[in-house]
Amino acid sequence: MAIATLLPAATAFIQRAPRMLIGAEWVEAADGQTMPLRNPATGEQLCVVPRATVDDVDRAVLAARQAFDDSPWSRTRPRERQNLLWKLADLMQRDAELLAQLECLNNGKSAAVAQVMDVQLAIDFLRYMAGWATKIEGSSVEVSVPLMPDQQFHSFIRREAVGVVGAIVAWNFPLLLACWKLGPALATGCTVVLKPADETPLTALKLAELVQEAGYPDGVFNLVTGTGITAGSALTRNPLVDKLTFTGSTAVGKEIGKIAMDSMTRVTLELGGKSPTIVMADADLGSAAAGAASAIFFNQGQVCCAGSRLYVQRKHFDNVVADIAGIANAMKLGSGLDTSVDMGPLISARQQERVWRYIEMGRESGATIACGGEQFGPGYFVKPTVIVDVDQKHSLVQEEIFGPVLVAIPFDDEADALRMANDSPYGLGASIWSNDLAAVHRMIPRIKSGSVWVNCHSALDPALPFGGYKMSGVGREMGYAAIEHYTELKSVLIKL
Repeated sequence: MAIATLLPAATAFIQRAPRMLIGAEWVEAADGQTMPLRNPATGEQLCVVPRATVDDVDRAVLAARQAFDDSPWSRTRPRERQNLLWKLADLMQRDAELLAQLECLNNGKSAAVAQVMDVQLAIDFLRYMAGWATKIEGSSVEVSVPLMPDQQFHSFIRREAVGVVGAIVAWNFPLLLACWKLGPALATGCTVVLKPADETPLTALKLAELVQEAGYPDGVFNLVTGTGITAGSALTRNPLVDKLTFTGSTAVGKEIGKIAMDSMTRVTLELGGKSPTIVMADADLGSAAAGAASAIFFNQGQVCCAGSRLYVQRKHFDNVVADIAGIANAMKLGSGLDTSVDMGPLISARQQERVWRYIEMGRESGATIACGGEQFGPGYFVKPTVIVDVDQKHSLVQEEIFGPVLVAIPFDDEADALRMANDSPYGLGASIWSNDLAAVHRMIPRIKSGSVWVNCHSALDPALPFGGYKMSGVGREMGYAAIEHYTELKSVLIKL
């Protein structure tokens, strides 16, 4: 067992007094209440954080409103916003190991993987967004104005910051998802109130410290910790919020969308997924099996675009499933601080029970557990599981499990694969494993999902927009599309 040494800074951070950032101040909850955080690898209490009240959220939103309307931030130049984002990214690079360890302790994921993936991708994304700060453009337009045929006009279109952003993020990639929302907000000149997931606020709290150290004016970034039902709901309903951006379950996202429409608050929703992995007969089967295993077992299957539905051309089905089962059976489970571990725990006892119920549902319906199908503790562990002999309409195939559970089904031809891949309420991601580029290019436009990967899965880059079709959400994260979602267009017409 190769347990990474916990940094003294990580221990000190966990032991600090419970505070959250509102305006310039690190404060307790208004009523002094706290809530516990648990280490998913042991189930033991890690520390406590403030349980924000509605009044706390309202104060944070007011601080963001004042910073947007009245503070020096409202007059910052694009170059200043760019440089501040670069400074924040540099500070995250300096503290990358600390951020990774906090993510591991709070979320359960591998600290080593978190440092090279979660933290580094967050840094890369902030640097990418920093570049957009100086490239936000409007346009000039030659107009006709039919009602004034004899007049001359000057007309142009401005792109302006949307205002105060209420950001609510999920627990599976706490730091990365926060930066996906923070980057375009700060690049465009918005202000932010961030509500991290109930279970995983530690890296967001550290991020708030780094925002202050980078030199952002007070109130530009505010952080409230607490429950979704209280703090999240208050943020969603606050009339001073101009835009809501949410990453999480489809059920909660739909509720947020409905509330936002009542006040016409701008909204971006990155929601659930049930992504298909399609292995064609001509694929490199060894690479496809390894890729399909990674697509579902990475981050314990707690990935919105996880390849949780596997479709393999029938003549290779048994061999590919056997290869994936072999990979799963060889995986070592344990603490994310152990560098020899392949997979960590699920986020909580509640999530462990949810995943276990789906596995039991499969057993009860007559499905075959090709591997895994076990849970254990201490901590919230579920062994990587592959299930076969399942009907396409079964809940195992149609519903998001959000754990290390793969459902595998054979198909006969390309049309069959496309039919089953699209037979889902979700449309976040999909992958095709094939060396037949003609077939791949036929299939790509027919797959109803926001991302299609070929001979890889869940490969993300800051320049590529990410989001979903159907019940997988509204709007896009990353790429220039994110800039569009954090700005409003203003048309200007000047009669000369």
